[in-house]
Amino acid sequence: MSDSKKEELTLKDNVTTYLKGVRAEWDKITWPGKRQIGIETLIVLGVVFFFTLIVYIYDVLFEFLFGLIPGG
Repeated sequence: MSDSKKEELTLKDNVTTYLKGVRAEWDKITWPGKRQIGIETLIVLGVVFFFTLIVYIYDVLFEFLFGLIPGG
């Protein structure tokens, strides 16, 4: 058998082994339930809203403070 055919078989075997390993790991995944996804989504939205509000408050505060500077 030539070197290229051996190399080709080895590559095919490596890919097959890799895909079997991926499948085995995929089967170990435990997916979250709908309730957990909903709760975590609300938490993320709450945190984003909170920090957006903080940035807005700082923006208004600095706009007011810089407005007090004469000639600004």
